[in-house]
Order: sequence, then structure tokens, then C-alpha cells
Amino acid sequence: MASIPIRNRIRSVVGGLFRRPMIRAKDRFLQLAKTSCRAAQHRTLQRLLRLNAGSDFCRDHGLVAGLSAAEFRGRVPVTDFETFRPYIERMQAGQHSALLGSGNRLLMYAVTSGTTSEPKLIPLTRRFVADYRRGWQNWGVAVIQQHPPLKLLRMVQITSNHQRFRTQDGTPCGNISGLVAAMQKAIVRRLYTVPAAVSGIDDPAAKRYAVARFAFADPWVGMLITANPSTLLQLVASASDDAESLIRDIHDGSLSCSGVPSPVTVALQRSLRPDAQRAAELQRIVSETGSLSPEHCWPHLTQLGVWTGGSAAAYSDQLQQTFGPITVRDHGLHASEGRMTIPFEDNTASGVLDIESHYFEFLPVAEAESTSPVVLEAQELQPGADYFILLTTSSGFCRYNIFDVVRCTGFFGTTPLLEFRHKGSHISSITGEKITESQVVEAVHRATRQCDVMPRQFTLTPVWSQPPGYQLYVADAQSSPASGLWSVFAEQVDIELRKINCEYDEKRATQRLAAVRCEWLPETAWQTFAETRLAASGGSPEQYKHPCLLPDSKFERCFATAAGL
Repeated sequence: MASIPIRNRIRSVVGGLFRRPMIRAKDRFLQLAKTSCRAAQHRTLQRLLRLNAGSDFCRDHGLVAGLSAAEFRGRVPVTDFETFRPYIERMQAGQHSALLGSGNRLLMYAVTSGTTSEPKLIPLTRRFVADYRRGWQNWGVAVIQQHPPLKLLRMVQITSNHQRFRTQDGTPCGNISGLVAAMQKAIVRRLYTVPAAVSGIDDPAAKRYAVARFAFADPWVGMLITANPSTLLQLVASASDDAESLIRDIHDGSLSCSGVPSPVTVALQRSLRPDAQRAAELQRIVSETGSLSPEHCWPHLTQLGVWTGGSAAAYSDQLQQTFGPITVRDHGLHASEGRMTIPFEDNTASGVLDIESHYFEFLPVAEAESTSPVVLEAQELQPGADYFILLTTSSGFCRYNIFDVVRCTGFFGTTPLLEFRHKGSHISSITGEKITESQVVEAVHRATRQCDVMPRQFTLTPVWSQPPGYQLYVADAQSSPASGLWSVFAEQVDIELRKINCEYDEKRATQRLAAVRCEWLPETAWQTFAETRLAASGGSPEQYKHPCLLPDSKFERCFATAAGL
């Protein structure tokens, strides 16, 4: 590694002092997971029952501390958001005891998309945020321990605004990542290249520019962290498009983009320093390579922290093409409702269940339609089987079905290792074939290795023709819409789907399903489609998850409308 600046070495020493208790906490968690999953989960359940005792929800369902797991299940059915909506509506008016115990302080609401066009507001309490931060600390210190050079480097983390609006009683609503960033101590913030204030920029283009302005000004970036891999790919692509302006801003110590709120501009002033030497270095890189390529701009970059499971796996090839042979640590399965897994190894979507934060139950996918399904505890899972995961959390949710399908990939001692597969709603079945989003991603991945094309984005939707079938919409700046490669690619995707899904193969063989067809769409259509979905969900750009499978045929019309067809 090139000569390390003295400030980096000082930061590493001071950071080491802060990491010591975090390392001990991580080691204690792993020991607990290795030896005592069931006991830890039952202790967590008792803590949660005590925490929210006295809330209206607990009184309505007879929930008190001391209930056994079986008694708890007997008093609360498996729930979804509609179960809690009336309680949360009362909370927004100031009646926090509707869902929370008297000592369980509400900090904010996380805004996330629901099954309707109206966004869901998920209450987040002080205890919830403490558990969430502890999970991240376990994740982060493990990464640094396994990649020691990161101690001397800095991280680019992309977070979102936690104060997008407020409820009737004044509680902020937004994204928990922004709150966690705002709560970090000054010494910890020095480990991050992008100031926390950037999360207050809601305009997507302005935020991308601001992140790039700070990120590319720092040659000592060792890790990039954000949930969606598409966010990193978009960041790099837009930075190259704006290279001239970015380099000028880095040279002058300015931030020349519209859409940045005045308070954020003021907060960022102290971090905007002119750097003529770095600007000249970036100009040389652009002159020699034609872009702000990550491998040249950040020569010490060794790690990405992004989702790799489910539909996010569709981006794995693009990440390797953009960032080179780099290791990836899965972000872990987490949502506004809670963190579920903590990955402790690189290049796998599997993570250890976070047994100290929430009480978890599992509904086997095969039992989902049963009137009296068998519900399992964590230690009862079977490797290779798929489950819906149910959460009981410190924010008042009980037996909440988040509709995430996870696969048990094995065990770490007594605690299951889980990999996200797909959302329960991301299953399509025209004639009983039951295609899942993860199967679509795998089929497309296989096809890209057989054909000379690599779609930048893709989405499969049903088409109700005679016979019905599936349409694969693709985006690729390198190939023309008239290219015959796309028809070959569609044939290969169809072949791979038949190999992966026996029901699909049977329906194709009996001609109840037509072969997959492929249609190229321009970039403007994909952008319009993403913006429309984002506006309808009420979420942030960082929350947006591009769907690789959309089961409802109405989305074919959405694509056609976006493309102006």
C-alpha cells in the first residue's frame, strides 16, 4: 500500500480503541449463536413482552411477561401490517401507548412501501435503534477484522433522510439509515468519506452528485456500503457523465448542483475543501481511461457492502465488471421492520440469524396455504428448506409476516444461517408453474454466460396471449433494440427456466405456456418506470428495489406506457 497519511494512521489507532468493546460484543454474540439459540430467543421474547407490557395491543391480546412461546402463539395469530394500522394511526396522533410500553420511547417512523399505494409507517423506538446499531457493529467489526487494511482507509456509505416529513404529533418520518448516521459520534464520522448531512438531500440526481463529489475527492476509500448494488453502479455511471463538473468542484472546493436544500448546503460547507492535486489526478485518469473508473480512482478499494441475495444477485456480474475482482460482504437481510441476519463471511448471501434483537418464527412455504400451518422456532429449521419469516420486535410488532422468503443454508452452531430468496409476492403462476424471482435471476445469469449479451436491467412479466407466456424486458446500452442477439437470449432464458423449474418445463412441453419473448426498452423508459414506482411507494431512491419478476400482467402496460409504445 502507498504511503499512508499520518491522519489515517492516527485514526486507525484511535479507532482501534473504540473497536475493542465492539469486538468483544461480536464475539459474545457468535458464542451465543453457536451454543444457545433457543435460550437466547426465549430470553428475547420475555424482554419484548416486558418492554411493551401495558400497551393497548398487549392488553387487547392478553400479552404479559412470563408467557411461554406456546402461550404467546396461542394469543396472537400470524399478522400483517393491516393488523397494526389502527394502532399506528392512533400513535401518529400522539397515543404512543397504542403499541408501545410506557418506557419504550418512539424515535421516528420508517417509511416503506406497502401492498397499496399508501406508504406504511413503521414505528422505531430507542430500543429498536440500539439493537439495529448493535447488529451493524457486529457486521462492521467482523469485516475490518477480516480485512485489516480497512483500518487505515475510509468508507463511502450512502444513507437516506430520516426527516422527510413529520406526523401529526411531530414525530419524524424517513429512513433509519439517516438517523443512525446522525447519531454517530464525531470520531466515528471521521471514518466515513461522505458527510452525514448529504442524507438530507431528497432529489435523487442532486444526492448522487453530492455523494460522488465527496467520494471521488478521497483517494483513500477502502469500502463502499449501501443496500442496493444498483445504487453503486448508478453512482459510478453518473460520476463519469458529470466528470468535468465534479473535477472542477473538487479543484475549487465547491458543490455546483441544484436541488440541495439550504440547511444541507450550510452543513456541508465545512467539508468542502479545494484540492487541486486530487483534481489533477482525476483529470489524468479521465484522459487516460475515458471515465472516472473506480479501480483507478480508488486504488485501495477492497470491499463492497451490498445485498447479494434475491433479485440483487442480478447485479453480480456488473459489479465485477465495474469494480474488478473485489470481495463483497452481503449487507444482511434487513428491512424497516427489523434486521434479520448478519453475514460474517464474504461472497455469500447467507447470514447468522440476529437472535438477540427480535423473536423469530418461521412458516414453511409449503404450509403457507394451510388453515393450521406448522410454525417453527429458529432451531427447528431444516437446511435447504424455504420459509416465511415472522418477527416480534421492540417496536410493538408481534408475529409479523414480512412476506420475505428465506432459505436455511445450514447452521452456525445452534443458530440457522439464512439467505434471502424473494418476496412472497414475487411469485408468478399463470398455469401452475410458480416461477419465483430468484429463479428468474438465476435463469438470466445462466443465459448471459451462454450469449454475447448482458442486460443492465431486466424484468419478466406475464403476457396473457394464446397461449400465455412471459415477456422479458431488458436494458443494455451496448446493444441495439434491433439486435438479433435478444431473440437468441430469450430462447436461452427459456431453456434455463425449464431446467430450473420442473413445473415450468412441464407447462412448456404441453404448450400451455409460450416461450419467453424479449423486448429491449430505452433507458428513458426504465427511468420513468422506476420513478413511477418510487413515487407510488413513498420510499427513497436507496430503498428502491428493482423487480426482476412482476407477477401482475398490468405491469406490461406500465412498461409500454413508459416506453411510449
